Amino acid sequence: MSKKLYDEIPSLNLEDFTNGTEETKAQFVKELGEAYNNIGFVAIKGHYLSNELSQKLYAAVEKFFNLSTEQKKAYEKEELAGQRGYTSKGKEQAKGHKVPDLKEFYQVGQFVPDDHELKKEYPDNLWPSEVPELAELAKDAYQKLEKTGFEMLRAIAIYLGLDENYFDSEVTYGNSILRAIHYPPIENPEDLPEDAVRAAQHGDINLITLLMGASADGLQVLRRDGEWIPITALPNQLVVNVGDMLARLTNDKLKSTIHRVVNPAKEQMKSSRYSIPFFMHPKSSMDLTCLDSCVDTDNPKKYEDMSAGEFLAERLAEIGLLKK
Repeated sequence: MSKKLYDEIPSLNLEDFTNGTEETKAQFVKELGEAYNNIGFVAIKGHYLSNELSQKLYAAVEKFFNLSTEQKKAYEKEELAGQRGYTSKGKEQAKGHKVPDLKEFYQVGQFVPDDHELKKEYPDNLWPSEVPELAELAKDAYQKLEKTGFEMLRAIAIYLGLDENYFDSEVTYGNSILRAIHYPPIENPEDLPEDAVRAAQHGDINLITLLMGASADGLQVLRRDGEWIPITALPNQLVVNVGDMLARLTNDKLKSTIHRVVNPAKEQMKSSRYSIPFFMHPKSSMDLTCLDSCVDTDNPKKYEDMSAGEFLAERLAEIGLLKK
C-alpha cells in the first residue's frame, strides 16, 4: 500500500459500515485501514454518542473539577493506580518524560454485573456526592462510546482479514476507561519547568481511543515525516486512534501514532481545557502476541509475547501511576 501524508486526519461516517450497503461497508473498511496504516487517526461521525449527552457530561465534569482540592482528593485512592476516581496534578508523566503533565483527571471504569466473574477483578467506581448527575451521565457516555468502539473494532477485524467479531469476546466487559481531564489555567508560565506541557508526546496504551471534541485546541499528532499537525473534531465527530495494544497485535501494521497536547498561546493560558477520551481496553487475559498474518520476512516480529494485563501494568508503572 502506498504511503501518503495527510494535512488533516481523514473523516469517515460509521453509518456507512453499520447501516450501509456491502459496497459502502467495504469502502469504509478500506479507507479506515489506509488511515490507520498511515497516520493512526480518523474523525468519525454517525456514532452512538449524542451531542446533547456530550455537552451534559462536559458540564458535570467541569463542575467536579471546580470543587476544592480537599473535596476532589476525597476521591483519590493511590492504590487504584489512577484507574478509578480522581488523580491530582503532578502524578502522571508521559513514558520517557521526566516532567509530569499539567493536568488532573477523573476516571470511570467498566460496569460489571455483581454475579460476573470479572467483578472481583475491577475496582468499583467512585462517584462524587457533590456532583450527583455525573454517575448517570458518565455511565451513559461510557456505554455509547463502548458500543461505537465495538463497531470500529469489527471494521478493523475485517481489514486485518479476521472474523468480523474477532474482538467482541475480548472487549465485552473489557478493562476500558472513560477519563475526564482538566488542564488547569497556566497562571505563571515562567515558573514552569522547561519541558512542562499539558500532555507530553505519547502513544495510548489501549486498543483504540475514542475522543469526544475537546473544549479547546491543542491536540497535535506527529506525522510520519516528523511534522506535527493539529487535530480538531467537529461537535458531531469523535476522533478515534490506534493504541499501542493494537499496534503490538498487528506488528505495527496499524499505527499507534505519537500525539501531544501543547500549551496554549499566551493570551489563552489563563483558560482551562477539558477533554474526555474513552480508552477501549480488552480483558486483561487477551493475548497480544503478534498476529501471524502481520509477520513476514519484510516485517519480522517486533514485540515479545504478552497479555493485555501484563502490558497495562508495565505501562502504568512507566508513567508513574502504578507504584512497584
